[in-house]
Amino acid sequence: MQVTCMELNNKNKLNHMYRAHEEAVVSYFEYYPFGDFKNRLADLQNRSYQRDSLADVLNKMNKHWGATEATLNQIERLREPESVAVIGGQQAGLLTGPLYSINKLISVVHLAKQQEKELNVPVIPVFWIAGEDHDFAEINHVYSTKQNRLYKHKLAEDTSIKQSVSDMELNYDHVKEWLTQFLQDLEETSYTKEWFADTLAALEKSKTYTDFFARLLFQIFPEQGIVLLDAHAEEIRELETDYFLEMIENQETIQQSTYETLQKLQQEGFEIPLDLEEGETNLFYRGSENERILLKYLDGQWIGKNEEVRFSTEEMKQIAQEHPEKLSNNVVTRPLMQELLLPTLAFVAGDGEINYWATLKAAFQVLNVNMPPVVPRLSLTYVTGRIQKVTKKRVLEVEDVIKHGVDSRKIQWLTNQSTAPLDTLFDEVKKSMSDIHAPLQTYAKSISPDLAQLAKQNEQYIEQQIQFLQEKINQHIEEKYQHQISQFDEVELALHPRQTLQERVWTPYMLINKYGYQFLRDILNQEPFDFTQEHFIVQL
Repeated sequence: MQVTCMELNNKNKLNHMYRAHEEAVVSYFEYYPFGDFKNRLADLQNRSYQRDSLADVLNKMNKHWGATEATLNQIERLREPESVAVIGGQQAGLLTGPLYSINKLISVVHLAKQQEKELNVPVIPVFWIAGEDHDFAEINHVYSTKQNRLYKHKLAEDTSIKQSVSDMELNYDHVKEWLTQFLQDLEETSYTKEWFADTLAALEKSKTYTDFFARLLFQIFPEQGIVLLDAHAEEIRELETDYFLEMIENQETIQQSTYETLQKLQQEGFEIPLDLEEGETNLFYRGSENERILLKYLDGQWIGKNEEVRFSTEEMKQIAQEHPEKLSNNVVTRPLMQELLLPTLAFVAGDGEINYWATLKAAFQVLNVNMPPVVPRLSLTYVTGRIQKVTKKRVLEVEDVIKHGVDSRKIQWLTNQSTAPLDTLFDEVKKSMSDIHAPLQTYAKSISPDLAQLAKQNEQYIEQQIQFLQEKINQHIEEKYQHQISQFDEVELALHPRQTLQERVWTPYMLINKYGYQFLRDILNQEPFDFTQEHFIVQL
């Protein structure tokens, strides 16, 4: 395994400036992104947490998902008063979701190891599963390839009721059939039977999609000491009663401060993926059918977005005290809840998260806490041995393909295979035809306006026929060189699928099927990654 770093064409203005430590953006955060951990540690020493209660809950939760002693020992270290956590999180995607979920988890483990060595205190890697999220369409599919084309394997599910993923019970037979369909698109290797049997075993023990997600993570990383936390678990909610009360009491100030910061960022030209409406409380209520109801605050009342429920502030406080499991957070209050619940040394974030966290500094301060350092997660592209060979054969640079894809190189190669430079040849023919036809149009126009129009149509018809011939010749060339073209397409799908990074499209199981689990475990044993680097190429 060889790991090298590269720069991306980062078009996200805020992310680019944040990574560069530009004060115009860093001022929206409490700490600098890469080197402020000692200051953060000093800040945390003045805070207290429900360490024992939280450790008890996490112990039970992680045991349920099949955690090994490595994870349970990390949870026990959380009881120590000087211990802290590095946190990253994601939705509970099918087959762990796109590779960026795994890359984020790898980032959490690496940063925790680095900072434990630097700070000489226990640093626990915690992966926060956003079990309260209800957008099933974001997580209900994976991609494979058929004949060098992407194929979307979608799991159909009744989502007429917007339930949190941790409340959605999965159907074993239904998901098994979906898994089998996905498997049929993969080439069988020496690892196929093992991972498929493991996956079915995890599925059989899982009641919800969050259970399935967590069990798969522990199958991939059994001995790496990762601590998983389902943010929507009732046992976690019981620990959050006092924090919900704080949010209820301060919801107007939290909303106003976030909205004002959002407006300021947008006026400065930053695109923030956050939609804040008037009266938003940033809290959800779980209804009688476990549906997730967004609450708005209007005329002193907490009202469901579609008026499904209506509560006074006192009733909301009573719910928080007696039934905290009925409440959940959105993208604004989730970071606040995380901060109150865990001694967070750092939060590992993707590009989108960094953008909306930029709006939250004042919201944290409303609750008398500081936003943790927000560290950009590691971004990785995995290059198989097969793709390394094909890129070499087609004289492609992996870094260039990751940035730009292969289309221009493929066209250039095709053009070089023809006996004449086709584009130039046809351009010359079209120009000559236009020159030859010009006197005919002039003569036709001198006789009659109707004939002038007919002459113009005649020229267009001839151009269409030339274009038709050009397309047919190109088609013939493509058919003649179909094998070579398919190699370009294969590289494109592997390294630049859907004109984006591999990690945003591929499930890790495409690679696990080729290499087994070990290559991902080996990445955790690599030399420390430099988090200031934008992207890494991992040659397998």
